Amino acid sequence: MEKTILIYLLIANAVAFVLYGVDKYKAKRRLWRIPESTLLGVALIGGSLGAWLGMRTFHHKTLHKNFRIGVPLILWAQVAILVWLWSRGA
Repeated sequence: MEKTILIYLLIANAVAFVLYGVDKYKAKRRLWRIPESTLLGVALIGGSLGAWLGMRTFHHKTLHKNFRIGVPLILWAQVAILVWLWSRGA
């Protein structure tokens, strides 16, 4: 079970990172964009670290309050949940 969760989180974070990079690329070229709800949603379902790293790496969405505050809050909440589950031996 732990291996499955780890693989899921790796994939979710890789997808989040790539989505932030693709959206930045599209923003620079005035192309169709990835909806903000999708970018925040992928963070919420486990890709928060990838989303945060994507924001920092691509300098994307760093001025938007929902992202500047929301993504780190989601990340901290997910880390807290993982620590809590790990400490319980789950």
